Amino acid sequence: MPRNRVFGTSIPTRKVIVERMVMGLLIACSTVAVLTTIGIVLSLVFESFLFFRKVPITDFLFGLQWSPQTAIRADQVGASGAFGAIPLLVGTALISAIALSVSGPVGLYAAIYIAEYASPRFRAVVKPALEVLAGIPTVVYGFFAALFVAPLLRQGGESIGLAVSSESALAAGLVMGVMTIPFVSSITDDAITAVPSALKEGALGMGATRSEMVRQVVLPAALPGIAGGMLLATSRVIGETMIVVMAAGLTANLTINPLEAVTTVTVQIVTLLTGDQEFDSAKTLSAFALGLLLFVVTLILNVIALKIVKTYREQYD
Repeated sequence: MPRNRVFGTSIPTRKVIVERMVMGLLIACSTVAVLTTIGIVLSLVFESFLFFRKVPITDFLFGLQWSPQTAIRADQVGASGAFGAIPLLVGTALISAIALSVSGPVGLYAAIYIAEYASPRFRAVVKPALEVLAGIPTVVYGFFAALFVAPLLRQGGESIGLAVSSESALAAGLVMGVMTIPFVSSITDDAITAVPSALKEGALGMGATRSEMVRQVVLPAALPGIAGGMLLATSRVIGETMIVVMAAGLTANLTINPLEAVTTVTVQIVTLLTGDQEFDSAKTLSAFALGLLLFVVTLILNVIALKIVKTYREQYD
C-alpha cells in the first residue's frame, strides 16, 4: 500500500477501496440470504409449535384423514377437524413419481442425443425449442391437463373398462412431467458437454463404441450435474400447485391409484391460507405445519441425493 511522502501514513488506493466495497457488498448479500433462510425456518417452527399445542404431533404425522374444515353438525366426520398429513404426503409422492418417471428418462435421453449424437445444426434448433417449455406459464399447463389430458385419459379408460376420475393423479403427473423435461435436459446437457474431451477421445481410442463411451465414461463423469437436474425437477414438481388444482383436484384421498383424484401438500397450504382466516385457528396454523414438514422432507431428499453423488464420485475417481 503506498505511503504519503509528507506524513508517512498509508493511503489506500482507489482499487483497494473498490475491492473493500465489493467485499462488503458480497458479505451483506450473503448475510441477508442466510438471515432470510433462518427467519423462514424460525417462523415455520414457531407457528408449527402453536399448531402442535392444539393438535398432537402424532395425529398430524400418522393420521389417515385430512379434513381441516370444521363441520356444521357434531355427527359429521372431523367435526373438530382432522389433520392427518399422510393422505397429502401420499398424493404428493404419487404425482411426483409419475412426473419424474416422464421427465427423468425423456430429459436424460434427449440431453444425451443432443450433446453426443445430434448435428450442430439440429442442436441449434432443438435445444432452444425444448427450453421454450420452461417458459410456458403453469396455468397454461393446467388448462392443457384439465381440458385435453384428463378427458383423453377418461375416454381411454372407459374404452378398456377402467374407471378414471375426471380429476386424476395421472393427468397431473403426466403434464407436470412434460413441464419439467427442460429442467432435466438443459442441466444434463450442460453437464455432459462439460466432460473433458480427452476422456471421450481416450475411451474411443481404446476401442469403445460411442454408446459404451457415453454409458461408461460420460454419464459417470457428469453424474453430479445430472443429479442436480433431477433435484431441480423434483423440487419443481413438489412445489407445483396450479396444475394439481386444475387436474388432480382438492380431495385428500389416501390412495396410490393414479386414476383417482388426490391432492398435495402445497395445494392444501394455498387452500388453507386463501381468504379471510382466523390466524390463531388450528386450520390456519396447520398450513405452517405442512410447510415445515415439506421443508424437512425436501431437505432429507437433498442430503440423501448429495450423499449418493459423493459416494459415486469417489468410486469413479
